[in-house]
Amino acid sequence: MVTARVWFGFLAMCLGMFMAILDIQIVASSLPDIQVGLGIPGPRLSWIQTAYLIAEVIAIPLTGWLTRLLTLRWLFVTAVAGFTLASAGCALSTGFASLIACRIIQGFCGGAIIPAVFTSVFVLFPQARHTRATAIAGAFAVLAPTLGPIFGGFITETYSWHWLFLINVGPGIVVSAATGALLRTGRPDWTLLRGFDYASFALLAACLASLELVLKEGPPLGWSDGFVLMLMAVCLITGTLLIRRSLRRAAPLVALGAFRDRGFGIACVYSFVLGAGLYGSVYLMPLFLGYIRDHTSFEIGTIMLVSGAAQLATAPIAAPLERRLDARLLTAFGYGLFALGLIANGFATYETDAAGLFWPQLLRGVGVMFCLLPTTSLALEGRSADALADASGLFNLMRNLGGAIGIALVDTILELRPAVHVAQIVERLQAGDPTAALIVGLPLDRFHNVPLGDIDEATKETVRPLVERAAAVASFNDAYLALGALFLLSLLLLPLLRSSLAPIAKIQPASGD
Repeated sequence: MVTARVWFGFLAMCLGMFMAILDIQIVASSLPDIQVGLGIPGPRLSWIQTAYLIAEVIAIPLTGWLTRLLTLRWLFVTAVAGFTLASAGCALSTGFASLIACRIIQGFCGGAIIPAVFTSVFVLFPQARHTRATAIAGAFAVLAPTLGPIFGGFITETYSWHWLFLINVGPGIVVSAATGALLRTGRPDWTLLRGFDYASFALLAACLASLELVLKEGPPLGWSDGFVLMLMAVCLITGTLLIRRSLRRAAPLVALGAFRDRGFGIACVYSFVLGAGLYGSVYLMPLFLGYIRDHTSFEIGTIMLVSGAAQLATAPIAAPLERRLDARLLTAFGYGLFALGLIANGFATYETDAAGLFWPQLLRGVGVMFCLLPTTSLALEGRSADALADASGLFNLMRNLGGAIGIALVDTILELRPAVHVAQIVERLQAGDPTAALIVGLPLDRFHNVPLGDIDEATKETVRPLVERAAAVASFNDAYLALGALFLLSLLLLPLLRSSLAPIAKIQPASGD
């Protein structure tokens, strides 16, 4: 039996994780309001998100060492308290510099929160409860990006931008107090501070920060730009040095040796692919609904609720199935269903709206829990307490990196493909192709077999925005199809996955639980 105190403490941790993930989405939806409120120049605006993401991605792989230093309990309490204080600091910021400083603290604390929750599944609960706890944590993790647009839209339209950060304060205080009072997970080991590997930390920060900047600057500047190439070189050099140093040390800051386990490595690949599809699709849909369909932030949020509702409905079904069926079968079902949802989005037109987006969202919402549960168990089940925190950090880092690279892929497609589609559509219209006229939204009787060169200038001005809209829709479709292809390719790794969990050593719940 697991006591109510443990369950309440765990649910408080899940709420803290939900806050950290939600913060990224709701702030993204209101960047223009923040820009006006603080007078931030346009080129600097994206740093509000970039500063958070860089700090977050640096913190995630450090959670193994931080867990051993502080214990899981006090790491989480400290991270949520820091996140809460930084949120209040963001709301009280009077300029760009103070806001960015608080966002860095927010990001670092938020990055420590996420893997700590997944570690707690395997520390606080006996093995028989791991699947149920993972399903609950997974539901909180994947719901936050889905609900972000509607929260952000409501706050933007109803209150000032300050409330994007102030809404974290109340729940943050409650979560910090609850986890501190309810959880018992050993004692801190302050002796680890004496052996802190500053060189590895510097290499880790330089590698991941330069990677994030490459993914941010690559699409708008071009991947052959000198600054982007320089960042790539920094990332490659520091990453290589970090790997060599980590593999040669007996107690590395980041335990990269976990990737020697083939099952763990493949599970991390699947985590990477899930991050690309989950964050990429959540990034694409608001852009499509805002740019093509001209919906408000709140309307976009309500349309995107379908995926979240499907996730919640599927979780109680996925959890018992994960305990009974072959992990490869469940992974194939989840990633195959998610792929179908992405590919279904790849055939949209300029008229596609909530009804046309319903079934693709439903497919992805049902599939995501079957993507998350078996791969999380294969990656983390059966590890000792020390190895567990390291593995959880790396597993969650791969999902975040997948999301960052997936969004960079999407941005690159949306940057490069519209010009190609415009040229193709114009060529087809010049040939009098009625199908092209239908795609653009032109009267078929007027443009069937009529060369575009014979049309007057006023009509051309009318046609141009319609062609650009059709090219934008085609580019959105390309992005969805590219993400769908990535999911289909990931199915080739299924034969390398274990059919089920190998015999494992028992991990005892923490003292007092």
